[in-house]
Amino acid sequence: MAGASEKGLNALGVADIRDGLTAGDFTALEVTEASLAAAEAASDLNAFITLTPEIARERAKASDDRRAKGAALGPLDGVPVAVKDLFCTEGVLTTAASHILDGFVPAYESTVSANLRDAGAVMIGKTNLDEFAMGSSNMTSYYEPVKNPWVGPNGEDLVPGGSSGGSATAVAAQICPAALGTDTGGSIRQPASLCGIVGMKPTYGRCSRWGIVAFASSLDQAGPFARSVKDAALMLGVMAGNDPKDSTSAPNDVPDFEAALAGGVKGLRVGIPAEYTMDGMPAEIQALWDQGAEWLKAQGAEIKPVSLPHTKYALPAYYIVAPAEASSNLARYDGVRYGLRVEGETLDEMYANTRGEGFGAEVRRRVMIGTYVLSAGYYDAYYVKAQKVRTRILEDFTKAFQDVDVLLTPTAPNAAFPVGAKMDDPIAMYLNDVFTVPANLAGLPGISVPAGLDKDGLPLGLQLVGKPFDEATLFRCAQALEEAADFTALPKYLGGQG
Repeated sequence: MAGASEKGLNALGVADIRDGLTAGDFTALEVTEASLAAAEAASDLNAFITLTPEIARERAKASDDRRAKGAALGPLDGVPVAVKDLFCTEGVLTTAASHILDGFVPAYESTVSANLRDAGAVMIGKTNLDEFAMGSSNMTSYYEPVKNPWVGPNGEDLVPGGSSGGSATAVAAQICPAALGTDTGGSIRQPASLCGIVGMKPTYGRCSRWGIVAFASSLDQAGPFARSVKDAALMLGVMAGNDPKDSTSAPNDVPDFEAALAGGVKGLRVGIPAEYTMDGMPAEIQALWDQGAEWLKAQGAEIKPVSLPHTKYALPAYYIVAPAEASSNLARYDGVRYGLRVEGETLDEMYANTRGEGFGAEVRRRVMIGTYVLSAGYYDAYYVKAQKVRTRILEDFTKAFQDVDVLLTPTAPNAAFPVGAKMDDPIAMYLNDVFTVPANLAGLPGISVPAGLDKDGLPLGLQLVGKPFDEATLFRCAQALEEAADFTALPKYLGGQG
């Protein structure tokens, strides 16, 4: 870990790097070399599946050449970023953290990562994740778990959350200032909370899904990790936009999210949903939630109680809809066209051998659940009913947003937990998504902001949920929450945590 805690270029955020490059304080290549060195030094965190130093240096040099000619491409030109290994990257191994995609090197680039590349961002590598994004801990990766840069009270290794745990750790450990993640049921916001950083899920359709390895197509959405709300806004401004290759991509214009940050929250109506108060929820999470409401009220926001009566059905509905879609999406992995092939005496045996060996336990579990709920005898009883519940959940949000502009909730029901915990109890693991899943079912934007520490000195996040395609208001409110919380704690890996 030599050099991991040193201040300098690695401690800078996206906006800081943009401003420093503009002022000529350093070059894109210098920032990139610092980021690559930090990634190598932090190899024990296992945040990356594949590092791409040659690509990074080539893109950094091209950025410096553009800047020398006065032709910088925008706020991300020359900024190092990490990319979750669920995004297809041209000429670079793409695994979805699964054995079944061994050796898969796409001949094309996902739209979102292409948007970043075309804006001059410098990809330093592909980050680790739960296999096919199925998990809340990063424990299901074929490439071994990612470690959270924060540590437990007795020095134990902690999970970073999931599925985008590698991206969250890369940003929290100051390997890079920002990273790409995907959020199907909380897979950006929950790890952001557990790692003490900002994580944002945009409205469904704000970012293209083209070129992202699919888990649940009606739920998946790309989003940014960063160490500040401003940096997340800069990232989303480049990532977002209509894509004719994705039929679910919205034709909406992309606002200037950075400009929206200056608005403040005076007069903003903030809803507090009664149903997010869970039995057995730690008192410190309730206290932080109350504190968050007070912070916003002190800045001029109006705090209003709201009701989302179908919230209690969100998690069971999600764990029918998501596995059903996964069952369909993962049918393409059969050993015939790409990735792993395990031979058999017949074609059917080759299919079975390949999928049995290629998929991990959690993926197999969800595929089996999904296949079951889509089967002829149970389709109406489970899948159709879950879709009806999903509609009711959206109606709850729509009604609430007639009276308020944003909702404030906890992000996760707990802080980071030890590596290996909860693995024997899938239901306990699934409960990590209890506060984040409803926004995915309704297609709404959400953001997690680090807001405090628990009794063991581990980070806790607060979540804001906004109206469809109103990320500007969400960022504005998140900025106010960030300023009030003034979260400056650092993980043990960076010399912090007491």
